[in-house]
Amino acid sequence: MKIAKITAATATTAALALGLAACGSSEPTKTAEPAASGSAAASEAGPKYAGKTLTVWRLGDSNPAAAKYMEELNAEFKKQTGADVKLEWIPWPQVNDKFAAAATGTGPDVTEIGNDQVPLWQSQDALAPITDIAHAGDQAAIPKNLFGLETIDNEVYGLPWGAGARAVLYRADWFKELKIEVPKTWDELVAAAKKIQAEKGADVDGFAFNGGSDANHLLGAFAWAEGGEYAVKEGDKWVGKVSDPTFAKGFETYTSLVTDGLSGKSRLTQNTVDIRKRFANNKVGMYLTAGWDLPGIEVDSKGKLKGDKLAFFPLPAKSGGEAPSFFGGNDIALWGSTQQADLGKEYLKLATSKTWADRYAKEGGLLPIYPDTLAALAEDPVQGPFARAFAKAKAFPADPNWTEANETKAVLQNAARAVIEGKKDTATALADANKEIEEILNQ
Repeated sequence: MKIAKITAATATTAALALGLAACGSSEPTKTAEPAASGSAAASEAGPKYAGKTLTVWRLGDSNPAAAKYMEELNAEFKKQTGADVKLEWIPWPQVNDKFAAAATGTGPDVTEIGNDQVPLWQSQDALAPITDIAHAGDQAAIPKNLFGLETIDNEVYGLPWGAGARAVLYRADWFKELKIEVPKTWDELVAAAKKIQAEKGADVDGFAFNGGSDANHLLGAFAWAEGGEYAVKEGDKWVGKVSDPTFAKGFETYTSLVTDGLSGKSRLTQNTVDIRKRFANNKVGMYLTAGWDLPGIEVDSKGKLKGDKLAFFPLPAKSGGEAPSFFGGNDIALWGSTQQADLGKEYLKLATSKTWADRYAKEGGLLPIYPDTLAALAEDPVQGPFARAFAKAKAFPADPNWTEANETKAVLQNAARAVIEGKKDTATALADANKEIEEILNQ
């Protein structure tokens, strides 16, 4: 496996992006002429690409809003280039297997990709560099720190499409019915969860425990709130930090969701997709997620859960204040084996142009990547909690082997289960996990 050196952008945080949006800059933003993604350049490209077909992968489950967006984006792409688009949706739990198969066989031309997945798949030569289009045209206005995970050895391998932050999704109708105030502290959240369970049934998760493939989005929020880190780079070596007292404190809050009875012990491996489906079927009162779950909940509940029955609030930290969110986001990238690189770049430029990227974020429940659009959401009743969480956002270790620790071997998920099931105490479980994380990241 080829291991690439990743630039030191992990030292920056999403706060820069929000700061640029909320406070402005000492100089006006200079947006280059969008000729590369505009109609003039496209009209020249049209005859060249007429009759061509571009294969595009979108990640997750389709829903009416996303399907409409893609239909209109692809229609505009054909209008500008003459090329058709073959679109395929890949459910998130299948993404790693699908990417692994495509890395050694036939893949798409263009794919959506999680920003934290870019280092791994770049190291497998599965992504092609797109540095030449990353900071030109509309894309010149995208804050440079949003390219942290995408920039490897001074080459860019993904374009930000929408930013991701998480907050607590809750049943606003239940809160109103049970006269529960929106929690501002951890103790208030626990009390709300227990009241929901008392009134709605013991099989309901008051606040759902995530122990599945994306568990670290929840665990990380608790750990970062206490000052913890997963691992830090010291020279050329990763040093694990999950056995440190700060991380351990957040880990104990995480496992307490089950040991204190807020979430069922029989559901230790559920991920966000599993939780979303239970939420849609009246089995969860609160869980940590993002706005992109709302369309799926509406579908899963057969239209019963939508609108003012649902709302978000920032996750309270046990030690006070609001917990940081994972510095997430969805990118769009050019697959390494594509035979249509030039056409693929035309698609990337169109999809991440301001008009289409703003729509992608707004209609997909993400935060916009363009600063002026993000600034408008700071006081929005729906998106405000995400914008505030994004300002404190943190990232996982920027290493191509992190996916192995995070998902394939599920190191910390296994540690949590061992503690919850009484097989290990917290100190032992985290010491073992720390050793394993170091071995994986330094291999």
